Amino acid sequence: MIFLKLGGSLITDKTEVEAVRWAVLRRIAEEIGDSIASHPSLRLLLGNGSGSFGHVVAARYGTRNGVTTAAQWRGFAEVSTAAASLNAIVRAALQDAGLATVSFGAHSSADCVDGKITSLATKPIQSALNANLIPLLYGDVAFDSVRGGTIVSTEEIMSYLAADLQPRWLLLAGETDGVYDLDGVTIPTISRTNLDEIRAALGGSRGTDVTGGMVTKVLSMLDLVDAHPNMSIRIFSGLHAGAVRDALIDPESVAGTTIFSRLK
Repeated sequence: MIFLKLGGSLITDKTEVEAVRWAVLRRIAEEIGDSIASHPSLRLLLGNGSGSFGHVVAARYGTRNGVTTAAQWRGFAEVSTAAASLNAIVRAALQDAGLATVSFGAHSSADCVDGKITSLATKPIQSALNANLIPLLYGDVAFDSVRGGTIVSTEEIMSYLAADLQPRWLLLAGETDGVYDLDGVTIPTISRTNLDEIRAALGGSRGTDVTGGMVTKVLSMLDLVDAHPNMSIRIFSGLHAGAVRDALIDPESVAGTTIFSRLK
């Protein structure tokens, strides 16, 4: 079982508004199709970030931090529309590549308490996998008993699903060759043992990102692998031709950063 997230920075230009990187998206869809064709036993769950779609609207309304006023609820609906719009584009590209995918939105399946997912409908996702369909998740709005409404990232959704689906790898395909140190060199591995050494190198995110950027990603991923020591995480660039295909076949064959648990 492999989880693969197509980052918003990879499939969109996050410095613009609703700008899809069409050539990149279509190539990646074909690479995913190629990897499944050559390895039919591969079980795959996909997700996409919101990139220049949902993040821009969410930042305007502050949706992540809570929704109470009429204007904020309107923003909540606009974020949902923007996120679903990009997801539909991704799904169409995957289907054009011959892949049978079904989308799952958190707005209708997740419950949150103060920004944390407390429940998520997992049976439909499992049913899709059992039917040899590819579940396609995405960062989305969600109702929250404390904040009224919030946003849950694709990584947060995948992290919640890890307990039930037990993936061997979580692959995070973005626009950078992993996590960089202060000299711009890719850090090959990250665990709790070297976190203090590399913490200063963890910056933010190029463009608008309401879910925190690289520092938030790395810290949350360390929490995830500590909770599931048999799982590893690979952060790599999907901009290189063939990288997504190769990562699905052999995650450590592509340049990038591996995050793993010290409990392993």
